[in-house]
Amino acid sequence: MKYLLRIGILLFTTTLLTGNASAQATSTDASSNAKILSYIHNSWDSLSRSMSDCKSLVDPKVMTAPVLYLPAGLPMPAPVIAAQKLCNIEVHRLPRKIIHIGDVKVSEIPKEGLLYLPNRYVVPGGRFNEMYGWDSYFIILGLVHDHRSDLARGMVENFFYEIENYGAILNANRTYYFTRSQPPFLSSMIREVYEHSDGKPLSKEWLAKAYSYAQRDYELWTSPVHRAGDTGLARYKDIGEGPVPEMADDSDYYPNVIRWLLVHPDTHTAYLIKATEHPSATEAATLAKTSCDVTTSRVCARAYYKGYRLTRAFYSGDRAMRESGFDTSFRFGPFSGSTDDYAPVCLNSLLYKYERDMAHFASLLGRTAEATEWEHRATARRDAVNKYLWNPTAGMFYDYNFTTHQRSTYNYIAAFYPLWAGLASPQQATAIDQHLSLFEHPGGLAMSDNDSGTQWDLPFGWAPTNWLAVKGLAQYGFTGDASHAASDFSQTVLVNFLRDGTIREKYDVVSGSANVKVAAGYKSNAVGFGWTNGVYLQMSDLIRNQNRAK
Repeated sequence: MKYLLRIGILLFTTTLLTGNASAQATSTDASSNAKILSYIHNSWDSLSRSMSDCKSLVDPKVMTAPVLYLPAGLPMPAPVIAAQKLCNIEVHRLPRKIIHIGDVKVSEIPKEGLLYLPNRYVVPGGRFNEMYGWDSYFIILGLVHDHRSDLARGMVENFFYEIENYGAILNANRTYYFTRSQPPFLSSMIREVYEHSDGKPLSKEWLAKAYSYAQRDYELWTSPVHRAGDTGLARYKDIGEGPVPEMADDSDYYPNVIRWLLVHPDTHTAYLIKATEHPSATEAATLAKTSCDVTTSRVCARAYYKGYRLTRAFYSGDRAMRESGFDTSFRFGPFSGSTDDYAPVCLNSLLYKYERDMAHFASLLGRTAEATEWEHRATARRDAVNKYLWNPTAGMFYDYNFTTHQRSTYNYIAAFYPLWAGLASPQQATAIDQHLSLFEHPGGLAMSDNDSGTQWDLPFGWAPTNWLAVKGLAQYGFTGDASHAASDFSQTVLVNFLRDGTIREKYDVVSGSANVKVAAGYKSNAVGFGWTNGVYLQMSDLIRNQNRAK
């Protein structure tokens, strides 16, 4: 498993974190570590946003003036009154109270805008000025580590506010995200805040409130729209239609998908439909049913190349892919255009952990019968995962296409999620550890072993998936491999930080560089970066503890 290469990296990282070298080297390493830690500590404030902060309201992903939306019937909060004058923004209320996702259609809100949240929150960085679903878990890991529990708690309570007022935890607090959520980490966030609060511990009353909101969040993932056929498992699914409006700042993405499909005619996807660039009214009406509505969506109108447009089914899968957080890879077909046809390893591992967390909360609250019911749900999900997602011959977890009744063969880092969630048996964990070399590279763990040209495949490595894999390996006793993988990725983050003074959202783990080259999808490498900051702190602790245990 590339031990010779990693030994050199590990020795450097060990020196960096523990100071077991010459006085001069110790001074240099300590200085480098101090610089990146200072950057991370200070970044929590620079990445923080609130409703009284003008930069929070700007959205570089769309081409419209800033608008802030309040829940229906909410009196105008004082910070919003101040922002309305200071930031020169429009403030509107949503048309009605929202109970469930889908109660308000995006078409009913012609002006895209930010959704009000009561507490300050940390954003990822770069072009992202809103609070995101799964990003926030890894950000909260960093906040708790840095004793910023009040900020972390405020973010968790913002998610409660979203559930109460916007019907669900949204992809992020923008109106165009009213159609989807993001990977379900709420129970994990609640545990981090409840179990690691600074100063005065949180009360059982707070936990009871958190438990009730988590129940409502969980119900979204077990609702009919998210069911993966009759497997007993869940899928990702966005309830919207057509191309996503946040791709307005990348007008080449959908045409590039068409271009790729035309260049690869042997890849049979049924994602293409013949059409004209400037359709007549009659053709436009047909396209609204078979592709997307060119009369209402600027992104749809531009999604054309050499006589072809994308099918309605592709856009459905494309939207589901964005709910998964992995946008874009070839994991669920080219450009993941069939995401909603799969029961994925990642989502169902997260829901297994969610069910176990809920059993834990119910026990703490003295609700024994409810705890038992949650354990039954977790057991049923584990059995379904083993039936549909575990390939005993290959010794790997794979996604399952419930429409074709076939298990995927696409090697993806999501195979480590069952270890992080505590779902895998010891034998399964051993088999997964033996496949670590599929993903290992000098700069960390890659997303897959397929170089598709998209940002969630080889050669790219991301902080959240590196951490979940590392944490999962450590929990099953593979501490050496966990420490090695953590050292590889941490070193990549550190070396690139020392080069240009930034922390990025993703890295090329083959070359160990932040200078990524993405062929399709988001081509930039945003600076910030919230989840990388949090993961770097967690990995530093893991490496330090492993070195002390030697």
